[in-house]
Amino acid sequence: MRVSVSWLREYVDLPADLPTGDLEQALVDLGIEVDAVEDLRESVTGPLVVGEVLEIEELTGFKKPIRFCRVDVGAANGTGEPQEIVCGARNFAPGDKVVVILPGGVLPGDFAIGARKTYGRNSHGMICSAKELGLGDDHSGIIVLPADVAAKPGDDARPVVGLDEVVLELEVTPDRGYALSVRGLARELSLALGVPFRDPGLAPAPAGTTEPAYPVRVLDTVGCDRFAARLVRGVDPTARTPGWMQRRLTVAGIRSISLPVDITNYVMLELGQPMHAFDAERIAGPLVVRRAEAGEKLTTLDGVARTLAAEDMVICDDTGPVSLAAVMGGETSEVVASTTDVLFEAAHWDPAMVGRTARRHKLFSEAAKRWERGVDPALPLVAIERAVRLLVEHGGGTVGEQILDLDHVAPRTPVVLPADLPSRRVGVRYPTERVVDILTQVGCVVTRDADRLAEDPGSVGATTGDAEVLTVTPPSWRPDLTDPADLVEEVVRLDGYDRVPSVLPTAPPGRGLTARQRRRRAIARSLADQGYVEVLSQPFVAPQLADQLGLPADDPRRPAVRLANPLSEQEPLLRTTLLGPLLEAARRNLGRGLRDLALYEIGTVFHPRPDAGTPPAMGVDRRPTDAEFAAADAVVPAQPQHVAVVLTGDVEPAGWWGPGRQAGWADAIEAGRAVLAAAELPAGRIEVRAADHAPWHPGRCAELLVDGVVVGHAGELHPAVLAGLELPRRTCAMELDLDALPAAPTVPAPGVSGFPPALIDVALVVDESVPAEQVQRALVEGAGELLEDVRLFDVYVSEQVGAGRKSLAYKLTFRAPDRTLTVEEAVAARDTAVARAAARHGATLRGA
Repeated sequence: MRVSVSWLREYVDLPADLPTGDLEQALVDLGIEVDAVEDLRESVTGPLVVGEVLEIEELTGFKKPIRFCRVDVGAANGTGEPQEIVCGARNFAPGDKVVVILPGGVLPGDFAIGARKTYGRNSHGMICSAKELGLGDDHSGIIVLPADVAAKPGDDARPVVGLDEVVLELEVTPDRGYALSVRGLARELSLALGVPFRDPGLAPAPAGTTEPAYPVRVLDTVGCDRFAARLVRGVDPTARTPGWMQRRLTVAGIRSISLPVDITNYVMLELGQPMHAFDAERIAGPLVVRRAEAGEKLTTLDGVARTLAAEDMVICDDTGPVSLAAVMGGETSEVVASTTDVLFEAAHWDPAMVGRTARRHKLFSEAAKRWERGVDPALPLVAIERAVRLLVEHGGGTVGEQILDLDHVAPRTPVVLPADLPSRRVGVRYPTERVVDILTQVGCVVTRDADRLAEDPGSVGATTGDAEVLTVTPPSWRPDLTDPADLVEEVVRLDGYDRVPSVLPTAPPGRGLTARQRRRRAIARSLADQGYVEVLSQPFVAPQLADQLGLPADDPRRPAVRLANPLSEQEPLLRTTLLGPLLEAARRNLGRGLRDLALYEIGTVFHPRPDAGTPPAMGVDRRPTDAEFAAADAVVPAQPQHVAVVLTGDVEPAGWWGPGRQAGWADAIEAGRAVLAAAELPAGRIEVRAADHAPWHPGRCAELLVDGVVVGHAGELHPAVLAGLELPRRTCAMELDLDALPAAPTVPAPGVSGFPPALIDVALVVDESVPAEQVQRALVEGAGELLEDVRLFDVYVSEQVGAGRKSLAYKLTFRAPDRTLTVEEAVAARDTAVARAAARHGATLRGA
């Protein structure tokens, strides 16, 4: 929000010699962020003067309209002759007074003005817009001064356009909507500086009459709990907005439109009450305030035809909606150049409704910004009285005696506050008198009851039976004060945040990373070392993902948690598997031209708890009990941590050194083994066996087990899944549940033998259905302690080994820790290992 200090001075007696730095610090101490304090007197240097347009010549033959103007600038140019200026704006005519910066002047942004030849003519200076002068964002046309401006050509234009002001640019937090007005800021500064404040919101205003100013019905008193209106007839449609009002609107960044509309904007900035001006002659029949019907149409003032939702509030006449309530008016009832009868409307709307409507239609108007933060429901009649008086004063007309006021505003609920609660919460002593004084300054009505807690020790925040209780009724302009914590914040804020000591808590002695953190880092490092690239996906998925992955109807990954307020309506569910978002990341990268991908992600998945119900309502006035915590935690979905990888394309690139190798199901299984190895689980506790699990290919899927418990799956994805997700054939994936892994055992340091190993290869012929993993386990069990390592290095299938048979070749490494093995010992160990494989799986030595 931008506001001039001179406007604030109308309602708060700021010291005449108050430095801008002290003013800024006072606002910061109140919790209002000051983006800038701008002295407009220093923003434009050099000759900035009032000019009168004498002649305009339209230049043709260019891509855009260009005008060659002769402007009277008095004696400011040193000659008294009219100044020749080229200008592209078209919102002025001969006889208009404009603002001209002459050669030698410098505009904001260090933009120096000089004489130059452009569009075939000599241009000496510039006719300025509000944006060029740094007064606002309006660049649609140059500033045309009101006809009643007393300044003559050549006079300094700074006082005329408000460049003699000090302007505050403020960032108001969402809970302090009252500060989005001169009224609210003036009240805050009066509290901070201890100076008198004159509240314009308490100005006298006539009450509603029995006969309404215009027939209106409010069908939804929740969405609109107050609606006021008053009619002014016979307004001069040619009356222009007075210069002082235009300047204040321009400084605030609001474009001047017409006198009635400018008045509504001015009152909004001054009091904080958004208003709307209707052309009464363009309204057909009585007005009805109601919820929109889904699919209704309304063309708003910005020219956009909008489709309304059932939650939107609208103001309707006999033709249908004429205004999107609290957000933007409609074209059919707007004030136009010929308007003579103006109906002013000031209402009070539900903040939640306005916020959702503004976001739904992407209409973040100044009115909506204030409504969603909360507006004083006591203001409508005061605002209407202010608006009609300004209109009659500057535009003539007759004010109707009838005043409409449909008031359904509920009284404020008192808040019970233990007087010692601010002291206990903040650690600074606030005497009861000080607490009462601050809350009274804020506008609260405070009732003291010294005996309340002694009779009712269970009262909010009670710790002792002799503490005094305050019953606090917040003022109408502070909808943010609803709980004891809010009142505590006000006490601390107005007493001074600087009084609160900054005490850093004592840090507990560190224990380093947790076992879970160490495991996650080890797994991430292991996958990265193998060439996988980490991605971080959003955890949101579409409802159709389960079908795209081919999950069975009874699959536990099908039920998903639905978000109440999703970022996207297309992805309202939380993921139950990492594969969906990870495969989408792979598809996106493939679409950008990357052919060979190896991606991994470590993240949480979300599984709803069946029959969890709803969490208990927990307030902010006290710490929830252990039972409430437990009940709330029982509703939270289970969130195990998973790791997943996706591979497609070549894992070994082709080149002059060879043909390369495409990623296959074995690479996905090896990624799973690498994860388990990084988790420090011994190989003897890990088992890999064939499985049938969606979305993997039934014949190329393996499940990974630790201590006989399935912890994940790996292999090649099903062709139907790949086709549906537009991914290449043979794409492989792996997913493991890290929370299902047991803790890593304590492993003694390995002994290193200095004796030479005995290396023996064996080739065993078994049925094709026998997994190589099981044969290897039999070899390990049979070889005994002398076996140091075993590795499968070849799988061979041909007619030589027999139909339905395969040959598995293993490298066996034998070594003793205390001696060199003899040939007989090594061969005996090998024979024992082969015998165990033969007994368990019918294995025979190839060639035997």
